[in-house]
Amino acid sequence: MDKRDYYEVICIGRSASKDEIKKAYRKAAMKYHPDKNPGDREAEEKFKEASEAYEVLSDESKRQIYDQFGHAGLKGSGFSGFSGFEDIFSNFGDIFSDIFGGGRARHRGGGADLRYDMSITLEEAATGADKEIEFKKSVRCDACGGSGAELGTRPETCQTCGGQGQVARQHGFFAVSTTCPSCGGSGCVIKSPCGNCRGTGKATEDKTLNVKVPAGINAGQNLRLTGEGEAGTHSGPPGDLYVVIHIKEHAIFEREDQHLVCQLPISFSQAALGAEMEMPTLLGRATLKIPKGTQTHKLFKIKGEGMPSLGGGANGDLLVQVVVKTPEKLSKEQERVIREYAELSGEKVSEKTKGFFHRFTR
Repeated sequence: MDKRDYYEVICIGRSASKDEIKKAYRKAAMKYHPDKNPGDREAEEKFKEASEAYEVLSDESKRQIYDQFGHAGLKGSGFSGFSGFEDIFSNFGDIFSDIFGGGRARHRGGGADLRYDMSITLEEAATGADKEIEFKKSVRCDACGGSGAELGTRPETCQTCGGQGQVARQHGFFAVSTTCPSCGGSGCVIKSPCGNCRGTGKATEDKTLNVKVPAGINAGQNLRLTGEGEAGTHSGPPGDLYVVIHIKEHAIFEREDQHLVCQLPISFSQAALGAEMEMPTLLGRATLKIPKGTQTHKLFKIKGEGMPSLGGGANGDLLVQVVVKTPEKLSKEQERVIREYAELSGEKVSEKTKGFFHRFTR
């Protein structure tokens, strides 16, 4: 069957911005996600379709190919479609932490994912860093080994759902699956709960982890720590921890993807006559040559002094915008020289300021 137009799939126009694409995809994902539509094959297919559309339209290079050549163009670009539910988080970053409020279980009985917000400096983003984080999380109860059952007993299969965690109810021609009311979706029932965890199979503990922040990471990107989320229910697998990166504002530099941008104040004489200026870079210093006749807001490039690429490769550049500063106060000699320059240039300037009472003494 022919694929539907990606823009049609998530209900947006072809001129939609990145934020509009993300918003439209979030809406579709919330509607069709398998966790919200258990057993619904049609919803699952629509979710896959919307996710594939987002993966293409959120990537500028893939979107450009698709806009120009359609689905046929993507076949030769290495794009093979949506890659499945198991690695949904790695494919779509923090979209799903937004949808599910920071955590969800991907498997029945599996632990919820956690989110940790980490602030780093621009220098740390450029060089990479080892950061220690502390947080609270649920872990497997030692007393019952995570089963939730008292020592010497074990959970029993739920008789209502037969261990499936879901019950199907017939409504006319339609069968609707819902969470089992007897076991809460776990598929098992504990008749003798553990006294330590009261049948949850979990305990809360303080956790300390060392997180390696890679060089070149950008604000808003996530680091996934597999298995460091909440403990699963009744010995289910733990969730993951997502460390969301925030970069502190820098006093000098602003970041634009891999490039850094800053302003460099220079004097009128340096702009007119040229100069060699030593200036700071993010991790050192560099010399910038200012040619004669440089105009204010002129942009210069210092190659390789920007941010490293997260996937490896060449660094970005440092873009320096010079700003010609007008002196606020002049000595008598400086004013005399500038007035002579103005006369030689034929420029009209205001007359030399006279005393306040001059106009009353005429």
